[in-house]
Amino acid sequence: MQRIATLVLILWAGAAPAAAQEERIVVEVERVIERITELRHRIHEYPELGNREFETARLVADHLVGLGFDEVRTGVAHTGVVAVLRGGRPGPVVAVRADMDALPVTEDTDLPFASTVRTTYLGQEVGVMHACGHDVHVAVQLGVASLFKALQAELPGTVVFLFQPAEEGPPPGEQGGAALMLAEGVFDEFQPEAVFGLHARAGLDVGGIEYTPAGALAAVDHFRVTIRGEQAHGAAPHLSVDPVVTAAQTITALQTIRSRNLSPLAPSVVTVGIVRGGTRFNIIPGEVLLEGTVRTYDPDVQDTVERRMREIVDGITRAAGGSFELEYDRITPVVINDRDLSAWAVQVLGDVVGTDRVSLADPWMAGEDFAYLANEVPGFFYFLGTQKPGTTSGGHHSPTFRADDGALPVGVRAMAHLVWRYLDGR
Repeated sequence: MQRIATLVLILWAGAAPAAAQEERIVVEVERVIERITELRHRIHEYPELGNREFETARLVADHLVGLGFDEVRTGVAHTGVVAVLRGGRPGPVVAVRADMDALPVTEDTDLPFASTVRTTYLGQEVGVMHACGHDVHVAVQLGVASLFKALQAELPGTVVFLFQPAEEGPPPGEQGGAALMLAEGVFDEFQPEAVFGLHARAGLDVGGIEYTPAGALAAVDHFRVTIRGEQAHGAAPHLSVDPVVTAAQTITALQTIRSRNLSPLAPSVVTVGIVRGGTRFNIIPGEVLLEGTVRTYDPDVQDTVERRMREIVDGITRAAGGSFELEYDRITPVVINDRDLSAWAVQVLGDVVGTDRVSLADPWMAGEDFAYLANEVPGFFYFLGTQKPGTTSGGHHSPTFRADDGALPVGVRAMAHLVWRYLDGR
């Protein structure tokens, strides 16, 4: 924390990075960007789900070894890659993280490198797509690694590149993501004093950057409610305990948690994303599954939602004569951007893209397991504009999401400047 405060004071005092170093970064970005764009296209065209990023990890490792990295580890947290670059000048250790996994979404874009990959997910055949921009994240980080390797003799300190699997969550019954990387000791071994990460931002034009100090992204909870009744013929509902009707009442009632049990000023979301039950149109089934997510920024709000959810489901199912089972898991905590580090980083980003292109964003109810890394050391997580100016991109996790290649050089320059200037104490 003392170093971060010092960085802020130095920058506020008017110190600027060496012009030669700034120019070298720009030159190196121009040198590597064509290859980085090709890699991004390949990653996008052949996406892989969490804990199954075998080919993506191989591509990443091969590129790093080809650059001349001496320390490249694979198989971290199943399919993760960790690469270490030790600069020729003394300095601290900083970690940079990019997530590699895609989503079970069927792509609907006209990109020449659009994904046509299909796989099986939770027993269903699905398309696979980088519908959240993780291909951009990996490409940007490979770009930073490429130019830092070229400038290794001048690099002050050590950079630990984390290529992380399963940010969207591991398959049921498996561990994964940032939490598993930490459990396997990646921070214990290298002991970085700060960690940086970025995320593509749909709807923000290329060249723009957004950030949120303190709480930036929400805590993510996952719930599964199994409502059990009595199966009967659809023409004889009086002989059943109908879990479909009970489920419908439950879905509606769960929304009263947000509207009637929590302060209007406390951000929260309760969403039922899966309703599954029944085998035939004229059979009232014996059970129905509800599955969804809760997003919050406050542990007390989180506790209230879980408690009220259990009370509501219990009351409705007992009134119907049925029963229930509730599984409630807290998946990831809130992403906290260190305030001092954020204040310093925003100044640096303004130097890169222009202060008018760096804007303050409201907290987002999406979740990010970068939170685990930023809970260990001071972290800064920001958003990179990926929308081609004059167009409209699809939203995150949608089949029409598209990120423009023009975001890549901006992303590489922004992250490279952040990391280098942090290492250099400027």
